[in-house]
Amino acid sequence: MADHNNKFKGVGLTYDDILLKVQYSDIDPSKVNVETRITKNIRLKVPILSAAMDTVTESKMAIALALEGGLGVIHRNMSPQQQAAEVRNVKRFESGFVENPLTLSLSKTLADARVINKKYSGIPITDDGSANGKLVGLLTSKDYYFDDPDEHLIKDYMTPFKDLVIDYEGITLDDANKRLKESKKGMVLLINNDTEQRLMSLVCRKDLEKNYLYPNACKDKNKRLRVAAAVGPSDLEVRSALLIQAKVDALVIDTAHGYTKNVLDCIKLLKDNYPDTEVIAGNVATPEGVKGLIDAGADAIKVGIGPGAICTTRVIAGVGVPQATAVFDCVRSAGDVPIIADGGIKYSGDIAKAIGLGACAVMIGSLFAGTDEAPGETYITEDHRVFKSYRGMGSIGAMQSGSADRYFQKVSGSKMSQKLVPEGIEGMVPAIGPLKDHVYQLIGGLRQAMGYCGAINIKKFQEKTVFIRSTTGSALKESHPRVPLVKRAPNYPMDDNQI
Repeated sequence: MADHNNKFKGVGLTYDDILLKVQYSDIDPSKVNVETRITKNIRLKVPILSAAMDTVTESKMAIALALEGGLGVIHRNMSPQQQAAEVRNVKRFESGFVENPLTLSLSKTLADARVINKKYSGIPITDDGSANGKLVGLLTSKDYYFDDPDEHLIKDYMTPFKDLVIDYEGITLDDANKRLKESKKGMVLLINNDTEQRLMSLVCRKDLEKNYLYPNACKDKNKRLRVAAAVGPSDLEVRSALLIQAKVDALVIDTAHGYTKNVLDCIKLLKDNYPDTEVIAGNVATPEGVKGLIDAGADAIKVGIGPGAICTTRVIAGVGVPQATAVFDCVRSAGDVPIIADGGIKYSGDIAKAIGLGACAVMIGSLFAGTDEAPGETYITEDHRVFKSYRGMGSIGAMQSGSADRYFQKVSGSKMSQKLVPEGIEGMVPAIGPLKDHVYQLIGGLRQAMGYCGAINIKKFQEKTVFIRSTTGSALKESHPRVPLVKRAPNYPMDDNQI
């Protein structure tokens, strides 16, 4: 007979149900340190990851967020080869030493060079066109006029080897940067020796400029931007191998229900085959789920079932845990394994609450979907308002594009859409401009919260935070503006004053 006394356990609270208690402070919010650790080896300058959603994160988003100090997670609604290419785009955007650069051979034409020169300022030329072939020259747009016939050969236009800025593998990055500054050229090319002259890597002046413009960028030990990518159980082995070959910094096992045999097996498989690769797993919402993933070998855990702006899991399947409670309970059972709060973030104050509850970072979807860097389609309404598409990975469209296995559904055929059981919707969000400006506001809110609580860094913030429950509708209404908004604030949407 069922024990009815144990059928209902605990109280579930959302971010709207709690507030941080104000404390004595001598802290200037502009001076607080918001750095965090999301795995044993990966630290972020800002505690934000972008969601692995096909209307949120591809390489453009991942680059922009890494430059601000966060981490983008490339979605997997594309072929493994395409996803690996997106990772390479991020890793090549800003580097210390660029290994295996794009190269062309002497036999190629200006037409071939023009295709690459749309993305890269200089193209090393090797005898056979391979990345580690014998270096024979460098082609830039300055070496030829754009009205020259496309069929002309590169070898007739390139800067020859003898006129290049050359150094040797083994040089330190500091010394290579000094050579760049002294030469006033755009590139230093590193070879193995004077006899073979094989191209080993290169250093670009543009990267020096990026270092100056983005001092807080999130980078790996080789000074390349960090990036993560989502994987799933259906094509795990092929996809993960290609992503690791592309130098991905972390693999994110991306499923709606992480506490399952499939996911536990995936973690073990990845850790057995790639022991040096950071594995973030999820999603879970209970201490039991956290313990299961940690025992399987996960380096970080994503927490959140049903709190997303486009997620319908809680009403379709009737399952889930309100996000504030889920984060708090999961943090307490995780030990020193970082918890990433995924979903439910509507304002910068929610980030502060999630971090205060113990999360190392938050994952954001809807708040980034309207940025210029998000890959969603742009729509202009009749009254000239601009929106961008945003859909859940459990929506019909996303599931048809490849994410059905994230919800453990495998359906094919002409009536696929009728046989899927979606757990998300397709919608749109207001276009909000560059990601950089939006991240500034989100982190600004976190800094203010840390100032109110008298905490100089995230560790102190988590130690000091005390929460007040405000579970009535009146409390939520009191928290929001109660007069009509006539001018948009950069951190508060105009439509949200109607509670």
